[in-house]
Amino acid sequence: MKEAVVDRPKRKVWTYKDYLRLTDDKRYELINGRLYEMPAPGFEHQDILKLLLYTLTEEVEKKRHSGKILPAPFDVILSDTVVVQPDIVFISNENLKNIKQGRLFGSPDLAVEIVSPSSYARDRYEKFVLYEKCGVKEYWIVLPGEKVIEVWCLKDGKYVLHSVAVEKGEVESCVLKGLKVEVESVLK
Repeated sequence: MKEAVVDRPKRKVWTYKDYLRLTDDKRYELINGRLYEMPAPGFEHQDILKLLLYTLTEEVEKKRHSGKILPAPFDVILSDTVVVQPDIVFISNENLKNIKQGRLFGSPDLAVEIVSPSSYARDRYEKFVLYEKCGVKEYWIVLPGEKVIEVWCLKDGKYVLHSVAVEKGEVESCVLKGLKVEVESVLK
């Protein structure tokens, strides 16, 4: 299913306040003042989400990383005109203070996006730039069709490819020290 840019009214610059006024049960993201309707994810996306969420949660609890792992839908408010819902976020204990009214106001420490064909450009390019600019320390791009996981880490304000695996092998986190994920275990 294709995602839709929703312009009600035309050329409106949407804000977080406008976003809160939406009354339907659809999922949306707000990127640079544009409202995007997000279709329900498919089976493959949700299966990958489940496997990654389990792996990350187990790691945080086992290694006693200080923080919380949360899946979408969960609003991350990066600015007045940017509200995103990464597939998975890790929020360190030091940043949990930024959760207000059940939403994160500011950057998570780690964001994961499982890329669907309909969200490719937004996840790969737009969110990459947004997350980098807003100081998300680590960004995972999961490409199910290519069986690729990329881990980008913030160094001196710019993302650097920290780890990548294609079809086989593992990726490693820079934020969750010691976390390694086998690509074959989540991208079957």
